[in-house]
Amino acid sequence: MTAPQSIRDLDLERLCNRIFHPSPSAWEDEVLYFLLLDRFSDGNETGYRDNRGRRTSRGDTPPYRPADAGNAIATEPEAAAWREAGTRWCGGNLKGLMGKMGYLRRLGVTAVWVSPLFKQCSFVPTYHGYGIQNFLDVDPHFGTRDDLRELVRVAHANGIYVILDIILNHAGNVFAYDRGYTPYDGGTSYPVTGFRTADGTPSLPFGPSPAGAWPDGAVWPRELQAPECFTRKGYIRDWDRYHEYLDGDFFDLKDIHLGDGDVDTFSPSPALLALCEAYKYWIAYADLDGYRIDTVKHMGPGATRFFASAIHEFAQRIGKENFYLIGEITGGRVNAFDTLETTGLNAALGVDDIPLRLEDLVKGKANPADYFDLFRNSLLVRKESHAWFRDKVVTVIDDHDQVCRGAKKERFCAGDPSWRRLVLNALALNATTLGIPCIYYGTEQAFDGEGGDDRYLRECMFGGPFGAFRSRGVHFFDEDNPVYRECAKVLALRRDIIALRRGRQYLREISGDGVNFGLPYAIGGEIRSVVAWSRIFDTEEIVLAINTDPDHPRTALVLVDGSLHRAGDAFVCRYSTDPDQVRRRVVVRDAGPAIRAVELRVPAAGFVMFQKRYYTRDAGPAFA
Repeated sequence: MTAPQSIRDLDLERLCNRIFHPSPSAWEDEVLYFLLLDRFSDGNETGYRDNRGRRTSRGDTPPYRPADAGNAIATEPEAAAWREAGTRWCGGNLKGLMGKMGYLRRLGVTAVWVSPLFKQCSFVPTYHGYGIQNFLDVDPHFGTRDDLRELVRVAHANGIYVILDIILNHAGNVFAYDRGYTPYDGGTSYPVTGFRTADGTPSLPFGPSPAGAWPDGAVWPRELQAPECFTRKGYIRDWDRYHEYLDGDFFDLKDIHLGDGDVDTFSPSPALLALCEAYKYWIAYADLDGYRIDTVKHMGPGATRFFASAIHEFAQRIGKENFYLIGEITGGRVNAFDTLETTGLNAALGVDDIPLRLEDLVKGKANPADYFDLFRNSLLVRKESHAWFRDKVVTVIDDHDQVCRGAKKERFCAGDPSWRRLVLNALALNATTLGIPCIYYGTEQAFDGEGGDDRYLRECMFGGPFGAFRSRGVHFFDEDNPVYRECAKVLALRRDIIALRRGRQYLREISGDGVNFGLPYAIGGEIRSVVAWSRIFDTEEIVLAINTDPDHPRTALVLVDGSLHRAGDAFVCRYSTDPDQVRRRVVVRDAGPAIRAVELRVPAAGFVMFQKRYYTRDAGPAFA
């Protein structure tokens, strides 16, 4: 079926005349998984477990084995071809993702965040999806609109919500200026040669419905073809200068004029009104559960609030009471949380300081307080309870562009081989501390992303020409990988224990002698220690700890809440990277007046979780 060409063709009333999948009651209960669609699955793998858990034998791509590492770079010509493949379309699609819902469900994922999938400019390989040419159609590299609808149906059947990555700030490189050098220059608009054709030639008239434009030329829907829909002020040079970051082009992606006025007097442009209708359409058409909104800083608070209000009201109208809007908000915590409260977005994507501080904690490079203080009560963010953070930030450790790293881009596991032993700790810390945890595809398989450029963060899970670990032709859907297997155990406990999802959070003081307690800290830029924290919900305390020493087990006395526990009470190990430790007890002891502590032994590069055991009248010992 041909895609609509105009907002007038959408027929939202008809699409809304059905029952939609309900929203989750609390997004902090969910576990997200972010993937680049082109790099995740092409559906041609063999030897993995399908959605029903059965081992498949239909595809041609075999599972990865350690000996396959480097098989794509044996010679320099082969290495050059592998590197070049990372800049182009590789072949992942909606049907491939559809067949991996069982893989995600068994990992413990409950919501999949999919990279932009709308139609791209055909003359450039924007495999990542951020260069949209048609906001009303799915890019044929990924499949069809019906494939998207079926993907969401299959995801819902597997207990997984679907969040789409969307863009309002800009379109793709859909027109050309009349000169080659077009930096933002004080807000001056540049003349435009014309909209581009399918091959990129700017020969189409710059105006409504240019002849011969459909489907691969100009920009769609038709409402975006008016020249005033674009600011036309050239590319951003100063990413922090007011007006420039709002009105300038995002490199060669063309800035859309979204409206005028400050947040309280904002007047939406025809372009923004059209985009609101387009994104309502996709909610109704595919039964989506949320959006991740790209480049919120560059939209401005007025446009963001208008869009958030329009989408929330529409979603509530069709029964999605908690449709989630996650904003990519740069500029630090204060800016992020101010933006949330000003605009009505539900959560900020924690790509600013959270990933690096989490990574440095796990690798023993920084004080644990540097990470935990991000979630503490703070006058800086003007919140009285740090439980507020539990559903207002999406936390990640790896991601697809790593803005926070500057020029040095690589995944957690890059470099020192011991980091692979610690990546489970990073996933566990992310899953059991405040915020909505998000796993970036491949981290559960210990991808390393080595190379120093965005492309190397975007390896193919299905192998193809640009597989992880410098490989090709082998896939990575390995549920026996110890990182995947142990992460699944941790996420299962998170699902079962409400304190891990909604509880208050405390970094705990530790002691080696039972007398002197304090927070662990780095000495000489290195910390090799037990790092412990608690999650408390009502009267339930869960005590958790990692060991930043990759080579030796560590033991420490860890403070617990003195008002909840008495000497002689017992905590039981619910999880440990040393399986022999599971179900062993640790006894609460007095460590001073009204001070209680438990002794934890944490394996080298390990993670442990302890829960207090209580007794029921009829059933005997049980867990909260």
